[in-house]
Amino acid sequence: MKAVILAAGEGKRLKPFTETMPKVMLPIANKPILEYVFDACKRNGVEELIVVVGYKKEVIMEYFHDYQGIKITFIEQKNQLGTAHALSTAKSYIDQPFIVLPGDNIIDDVSIAHLLNNPDDYILLIKEHHQPSKYGVVEVKDQYIQSIIEKPKKEASRFISTGIYKFPPTIFNLIEELQHQGSHALTPVIQTLLEKETKIHAIFADHWMDIVYPWDIIRANESILQQMKMDVIQGTIEEGVTVKGPVFIGKNTKIYAGCYLIGPISIGEGCEIGPNTCIFPSTVIGNNSVVNAFSELRNSVVFSNVHIGSHASIAQTIIGQSTQIQNNFSSMSGETTIEDEGEYVKLTDMGSIIGEDTTIKSHVVIDPGIIIGRAVHINSMKHINVPIPSKSKVM
Repeated sequence: MKAVILAAGEGKRLKPFTETMPKVMLPIANKPILEYVFDACKRNGVEELIVVVGYKKEVIMEYFHDYQGIKITFIEQKNQLGTAHALSTAKSYIDQPFIVLPGDNIIDDVSIAHLLNNPDDYILLIKEHHQPSKYGVVEVKDQYIQSIIEKPKKEASRFISTGIYKFPPTIFNLIEELQHQGSHALTPVIQTLLEKETKIHAIFADHWMDIVYPWDIIRANESILQQMKMDVIQGTIEEGVTVKGPVFIGKNTKIYAGCYLIGPISIGEGCEIGPNTCIFPSTVIGNNSVVNAFSELRNSVVFSNVHIGSHASIAQTIIGQSTQIQNNFSSMSGETTIEDEGEYVKLTDMGSIIGEDTTIKSHVVIDPGIIIGRAVHINSMKHINVPIPSKSKVM
């Protein structure tokens, strides 16, 4: 069995993090999103991964150039016209039934097993969702798809398409036919199959997550960490450190005396934490990062190569890679409303979002829901209560 993984998109709604990396490479619990897709396929014996890349393709190809012995073929989608167009680029590599997966969703191997073990020619993984109108909404009867509507204005069903399919090779004939009519997405392909009375089996996904907005990174990290079953401590923990709950600590990481770690948490390789620093549940810290003395992190995501000074208070916050934060920093968390492309998203407990390569001097406070762009410079003693665009200076 082969898998076609669609990984060409940019992820505009995940800026500032996708300004320098594709959405599929954003780290969740210190692993790129795409790696979870690869792992789910590999555990089910998928023999070859055909990965459609586009935006910032070099980042993907360099990271996965030799991945655990599995055969990977990269294909470039030069113009991101749609999901069906992306899939069509893999036609010459397919001569048998195959599966299709988005590279920017997290999926578990059990769900993929259900897909592979079903003998039907056409299968779609579906999932119940609290915001179905943002996806392709499906109607199901007797385990078969009856209809699919892309982002309907009125809620017709609670079930959505995950974008994970099993197809026969003949699907490319229909994709080409619709492309000639100017249609480049997979939803019209499914609609046409249904109009032709093709039976499409609906299978419920067990564990599936879509990362659409920056705050979804926090939710996904929390979900992955909750699945941790045991401690893995490869670094050094000094005497006087309190550790409770499941904790992952990577190689060459040092936890200094007086620290208080409450799992589930994950700390990468080559980090320095403390002394007298508190790391509370659902926090992830990437590789080669430093959190200095008397700081506190709660349910936050710190990317790699980040330096956080002493006496920091950080909650429900994402900090991009290579960001430097000086002493007495506060990222406030609370209820907030964030505008996204004309829509307003209400969040009940949100900190701030800080892009990579940003410098924040001492005694800075950031209000809940504030997005700080990439390569921003913020001087000392500032109270940030409005979004700051990338490459700006707050003097």
